[in-house]
Amino acid sequence: MTAASTPLLQVRDVDVRYGKFQALKKVSLDIAPGECMGLVGESGSGKSTLGKAILGLADVADGTITFDGTDITHVGGRARRALAKSIQVVFQDPYGSLDPAMTVGQILAEPLRVAGVSSSEAKSTIVEMLGRVRLPADSVDRYPSEFSGGQRQRIAIARALVRRPRLIICDEPVSALDLTTQAAIIDLFIDLQRETGVAYLFVSHDLGVVRRICHRVAVMYKGEILEEGPGAVITTTPEHPYSQRLLKASPVADPDAQALRREEWLKVRAA
Repeated sequence: MTAASTPLLQVRDVDVRYGKFQALKKVSLDIAPGECMGLVGESGSGKSTLGKAILGLADVADGTITFDGTDITHVGGRARRALAKSIQVVFQDPYGSLDPAMTVGQILAEPLRVAGVSSSEAKSTIVEMLGRVRLPADSVDRYPSEFSGGQRQRIAIARALVRRPRLIICDEPVSALDLTTQAAIIDLFIDLQRETGVAYLFVSHDLGVVRRICHRVAVMYKGEILEEGPGAVITTTPEHPYSQRLLKASPVADPDAQALRREEWLKVRAA
């Protein structure tokens, strides 16, 4: 974990309800400046709901969310829009999150235009961010449909970076990509964090993915955090039975090891 006297983000005893269904139950976690915090669990565990609560897209019924010392739990309107400078998001689907009718240049310029950035400054920022995500400068005149899935996700990451945020919510950002492209995008996230100091909340269902990038990891099940600790520990020798089941479900490159892991996973699931 990155050393810091005060967390950048503090989530304390947060509840989120959709009617009678309680999606989050007394969830608490901290993210330090420049840290990557992994949030792992199966589909429906509440991972994405926590990200939405931080972004103001899910109503918090109880508890508090504090960013840089300021309570943002129920912030809305102009104050919430102002937070976009500091908190951004990268979604799972790199194509669905990009407007197909806009060029890459227009997509990246939009958040800068809303922020009142001059056209000349916006142009230089866009070129800089395209370089950071390893895309050529002439990408500005092309449309999302002209890029591969991995390149589209690079565009989405560049869009998240143009406001120079301090925290990015990464909601399953590589799960729609093939394994080779996943590895390249994860490496990009690591490089960008090293270069910019941005913090991540990295949401995933795969312990193998978060092992490569996250400093700390929290495991979520049915809206509750079951286990939290250093990434190297939680992703290799977790204590909670559910975390152990997730680990056995995580794929490995070696076919023999994968077959053994699947056999163990089936035994645990059947128990």
